Amino acid sequence: MIGQDALPLQAVADGSRQRPEGSIDQFSPYPPIADYGFLSDCEVTALVAPSGAVEWMCLPTMDSPSVFGAMLDRDAGWFRFGPDDVHVPCDRRYLPGTLVLETSWDCGEGWIVVRDCLVMGPWRHEHPERSTHLRPPTDYDAEHMLLRTVRCVDGQAQLTMDCVPAFDYGRQQERWRHTDRGYTQAVIEPAGLDLTLTLTSDVRIGLEGSGARARTLLKEGDTRFCALSWGSRAPENYEEAYAKMVWTAHHWQHWLARGRFPDHRWRSHLARSALTLKGLTFAPTGAIAAAATTSLPETPGGERNWDYRFTWMRDATFALSGLYTLGFEWEANDYFAFLCDLVERDQGDLQIVYGIDGRRDLDERILEHLNGYQGARPVRIGNAAYRQAQHDVWGVVLDSVYLHTKSRDRLDERVWKLSRQQVERALERWREPDQGIWEVRGEPRHFTSSKMMCWVAADRGVRLATLREDKDLARTWRKAADEIHADICAHALDERGVFCQHYDTTALDASLLLMPLLQFLPPYDQRIRATVLAIADELTEDGLVLRYQVGQTDDGLSGKEGTFTICSFWLVSALAEIGEHQRARDVCEKVLSCASPLLLYGEEIDPRSGRHLGNFPQAFTHLALINAVMHVIRAEQTAQRMALGRDISDGHG
Repeated sequence: MIGQDALPLQAVADGSRQRPEGSIDQFSPYPPIADYGFLSDCEVTALVAPSGAVEWMCLPTMDSPSVFGAMLDRDAGWFRFGPDDVHVPCDRRYLPGTLVLETSWDCGEGWIVVRDCLVMGPWRHEHPERSTHLRPPTDYDAEHMLLRTVRCVDGQAQLTMDCVPAFDYGRQQERWRHTDRGYTQAVIEPAGLDLTLTLTSDVRIGLEGSGARARTLLKEGDTRFCALSWGSRAPENYEEAYAKMVWTAHHWQHWLARGRFPDHRWRSHLARSALTLKGLTFAPTGAIAAAATTSLPETPGGERNWDYRFTWMRDATFALSGLYTLGFEWEANDYFAFLCDLVERDQGDLQIVYGIDGRRDLDERILEHLNGYQGARPVRIGNAAYRQAQHDVWGVVLDSVYLHTKSRDRLDERVWKLSRQQVERALERWREPDQGIWEVRGEPRHFTSSKMMCWVAADRGVRLATLREDKDLARTWRKAADEIHADICAHALDERGVFCQHYDTTALDASLLLMPLLQFLPPYDQRIRATVLAIADELTEDGLVLRYQVGQTDDGLSGKEGTFTICSFWLVSALAEIGEHQRARDVCEKVLSCASPLLLYGEEIDPRSGRHLGNFPQAFTHLALINAVMHVIRAEQTAQRMALGRDISDGHG
């Protein structure tokens, strides 16, 4: 039976027509966002659909134009490696502690197992001037290769390979040609692009225009491989391919072993979040991309579609906190060095978002030729938010400096000079309205969270000045911090004693959950408690947190949006801070249960269906997960110690 919201058949067939906002074609060829697997070599990322098709991959870096873009248009390029007539696997997992994806297939007459990875290898740069790496060299590096292997473990199965790149976001197609290795290798060289792709396999490759295809019958014990490389030497045979796969798996396991993870039932969520954040890190600069994708919709069929392949300054504090908490100091130091480079280069003219290579210009454009994920348009590249005034940026920088300084025994002159500059900038601008943490495209407002972050800049500046024994400057900044604090308390509270989104409204905003986390007021302060509980009770749907009520906030856009997963994790941390430990644990359990099958998160969750929305996987969400889970674990550990202490004092130990 066709429901009332079903589209006419003509509209379904006509991919150029945009679907009504909030609707999804029942027979959509697009997999659910949460069903994609995530691969990375810390320079390039890829998303693999359950069918075994790579449907999103940008080259030569994670923010370059896509080569495989079927995630945003079914004709924009794909690379499938799997059974011929089966598209739904029986199981998918990561090899434990890695970013190596394993997919198992029941093919009727046999079983095959496919493994995919972006290859990591030993450090290969000998001359710094030929490398884009700015951070201290490590023992490993990206090999610039997407590697796929298969083994038939039982019976027999037909294997197919279908590699159809479409360059420049699907706008440019080229023809493959065989190399002197005959049927086992082909290359494709797009005109006008400094990029050559080489496809190598031990399955005979046939060429059909822009597609490179292969098929073969696998019997029990048979193995095959295919490798797509750009600028690196391809494997000669399966044994060499397998060795690269093993090296990559061991690399990720060795990296993860450096971390400090609690012996807890949620350890797997922490480990997967750490691996995801590492995978979203652009190794040459240390920047962390907000997500691997662009324009995955926040509303099914809607217009809230943004490019998140950039690095946001506001992620810094949470990134450093999460990385330090789990013991990944090297990654935290690299990210901090990237921030310092930006602050030093741009002086007081800081943006809230930059390219992962540090570039400033992120001009936003619409790709009219792409239909969008499940018909959600427009498809955007670039992000116009880089032009916005957002006053939280200075607080982010100062809190990051403070977190970094606490992890060592000194504050060097260069960082101190940059810190002073940012505090002064915050004190110059804090009285002005801005676009706020959510980058609303409506009128500027006196957003409470922005004022709070200016207070953070001054407060952390006081602590750093005290560390530097500059008492006069510390007194001056403390007076300014107290003025900002008093202004917020005088203008941002409603009649209930609840902090509101901005000075001219009584609307709630989930960003105010950061107040206890950033120590704006003590967690036992009644105003903090009232704010946290009001958000928990009034700004949630089925227990998950909204950023704000779209009907009460002029964000310049139409339509609804899902619950913001980062805000749900903020609620967990805030509830733990105010002593609502059972409620914090309950919310945490609920949000963790919404994870994708591979323990990944998009930006939002539809509270009714549990469907993931927005770009994927989302760094900010995984950062908030780490902090929320650790809040709950620490509370549990404290309760256990107290219970043990009572038992011992009662003579039961």
